[in-house]
Amino acid sequence: MARRYPLTCSTIPLQSRSCPGPSSQQCLHCSCQHHIADAHHVPRCPLVVSAQVPPPPPSLPKKPPPKICGSNYPLSIVFIVVNEFCERFSYYGMKAVLTLYFLYFLHWNEDTSTSVYHAFSSLCYFTPILGAAIADSWLGKFKTIMYLSLVYVLGHVIKSLGALPILGGHMVHTVLSLVGLSLIALGTGGIKPCVAAFGGDQFEKTHEQERTRYFSVFYLSINAGSLISTFVTPMLRGDVQCFGEDCYALAFGIPGLLMLIALVVFAMGSKMYQKTPPEGNIVTQVIKCIWFAISNRFKNRSGDIPKRQHWLDWAAEKYPKQLIMDVKALTRILFLYIPLPMFWALLEQQGSRWTLQATRMNRNLGFIVLQPDQMQVLNPLLVLIFIPLFDLVIYPLVSKCGINFSSLRKMAVGMILACLAFAVVAVVETKINEMAPPQPGPQEIFLQVLNLADDEVKVTVVGDDNNSLLPESIKSFQKMPHYSKLHLKTKSQDFHFHLKYHNLSVYTEHSVEEKKWYSLIIREDGESVSSMMVKDAENITTNGMTAVRFLNTLHKEVNINLGTDISLNVGEDYGVSAYRTVQIGEYPAVHCKTEDDDFSLNLGLLNFGAAYLFVITNSTHQGPHAWKTEDIPASKISIAWQLPQYVLVTAGEVMFSVTGLEFSYSQAPSSMKSVLQAAWLLTIGVGNFIVLTVAQFSDLVQWVEFTLFSCLLLLVCLIFSIMGYYYVPLKSEDIQEPAAKKIPHIQENTINLETKNTKL
Repeated sequence: MARRYPLTCSTIPLQSRSCPGPSSQQCLHCSCQHHIADAHHVPRCPLVVSAQVPPPPPSLPKKPPPKICGSNYPLSIVFIVVNEFCERFSYYGMKAVLTLYFLYFLHWNEDTSTSVYHAFSSLCYFTPILGAAIADSWLGKFKTIMYLSLVYVLGHVIKSLGALPILGGHMVHTVLSLVGLSLIALGTGGIKPCVAAFGGDQFEKTHEQERTRYFSVFYLSINAGSLISTFVTPMLRGDVQCFGEDCYALAFGIPGLLMLIALVVFAMGSKMYQKTPPEGNIVTQVIKCIWFAISNRFKNRSGDIPKRQHWLDWAAEKYPKQLIMDVKALTRILFLYIPLPMFWALLEQQGSRWTLQATRMNRNLGFIVLQPDQMQVLNPLLVLIFIPLFDLVIYPLVSKCGINFSSLRKMAVGMILACLAFAVVAVVETKINEMAPPQPGPQEIFLQVLNLADDEVKVTVVGDDNNSLLPESIKSFQKMPHYSKLHLKTKSQDFHFHLKYHNLSVYTEHSVEEKKWYSLIIREDGESVSSMMVKDAENITTNGMTAVRFLNTLHKEVNINLGTDISLNVGEDYGVSAYRTVQIGEYPAVHCKTEDDDFSLNLGLLNFGAAYLFVITNSTHQGPHAWKTEDIPASKISIAWQLPQYVLVTAGEVMFSVTGLEFSYSQAPSSMKSVLQAAWLLTIGVGNFIVLTVAQFSDLVQWVEFTLFSCLLLLVCLIFSIMGYYYVPLKSEDIQEPAAKKIPHIQENTINLETKNTKL
């Protein structure tokens, strides 16, 4: 028999009782037995309850939070908005230069750089699930933001240290970079679902209009931080020189400083915040409900057990009916989310593949010279332009034409625009390849001959049918129009050259390796000539800048000063320097000196993406001067050709992203909106993972890869259109909203779940 506890018929609230008891108990007042579920009977401990219970002392009125200039806006949101601006500046500023850091500082190839970039981006969109779970189930939003912001700042510090050339070697830089990026991903993803909602918590329930305007200002701060940072940090990287090269440490350090400011500003408003305690994570409840329904259906698969109308109805033994109905509405939306990651796979490549494409283009627009990673600023700028343009002009015009432009149709058109954007990218890539010098294949080399003698020289290859490299003799200091292709019989081979100079025949031998570029330099040797073979940069990564090297024909070592922290020492008697990257522009007077003389060299215009060889010679009339030749021609395709692809993909983003979230929220109960936000972020993470996989394992030519992505999204768009055609949208009155009260016990194993309206 169950133990009986005394009850009293009282109207004292349940919260004031402290004595638990079973469901069937005896009433002290009327000596009858009642169930706890009875409205007028509530358990009371006999040790505490007396005949007359004194009323509780009146609670002091709660002091209202300070407002902004007498308005209904709490002062605390100022700290939150400033915090968000600084954090977004920090994230997007660091991410803008990340691909070029991998490529030019860590010297990874383009595929590895792209893969790690998207692995980091993917992690940033998976960690919000962890941040939301910590905030809702354990620490609350305020503490979660504070603690994970400390992790965020630490990640920036480690990332900046990894960009210091003087700190360790390549392995140290790589380890520091990966550790720093992991901490940044945990920090930015962890606070992502907390900050906006925490700002909404600062408003009273009667100030719904002010809360709506706050969210507009909040998202404006996000775009402002993104817009400014993607323009500024590439300038810090490219226009400032540290340790003789691009200043990646500064480009990462300034965003880190902004994140520290964000943390300090957020902490300053601590005493003003309304801090709601953790109330449980609805995402966890949804996952448990779905898992229980699946496992319960599997356990009861016998034919004797009657079927149920919906597979989620198998969770009725444990979960409330209202939660099950909400999850049913949620799964209808999540089914439409299946094709979405492919769109994000294309959109997210602006910071990787598109930036790498910009490095091979001419960035001089006449009125401004852009860095290759600065083109990303077009996306947030165009977003700010396109959102009001579409809402106020384009959509109303389409509606007046009698076209039913539903949300799903807008999303499909957004996919098509992204397809067109990548078709444009593929065309631009083919044009760049046409302008670029051809690459030697297996058992091939490219060779040019530089005649530095005082008269013409005839050059032939011995043992190869005496083929002449050029049909005619090479004149003194004649600029070669192009490289000549030579075929090898093995991967490495010794070539024998016959040099005919005046009436002399000179035979020389040089070793070469396949897939390389070489310069055969002919020089005077008393009354005769000799030759030397110099390996050229077959594919030097110049970051869209300019690469230069020098050949010194003088009998003294020459020190060449190319600017701040850039100097070269070139050995005497045909010494050859390594390539150095310098800024583009005119170099009319480069200071040089030997042990007993100072002089200047006129290098002329150094153009985008070109690699130059300067031969320092001495003339009795002019003194030392430089003879200039191009190893790699300058970029001729303007970076302005990337503008159409940015316009198309941003228009697609506005139609797809904004409309998709609006449609999703309109079709799901308010209790499921936070789950939808988590699922939406996960689709972006999966999209980044798709790019990572293709870049790492496809091994495709770049323009073919762009075409592949365009075709895949077109196929996904067709599938999505079919899914949308059969989707029946729910009207607002058909969506059942949960009651803002506790759901009573259904049976012994039922979980009491309080479903709350979530404001996003």
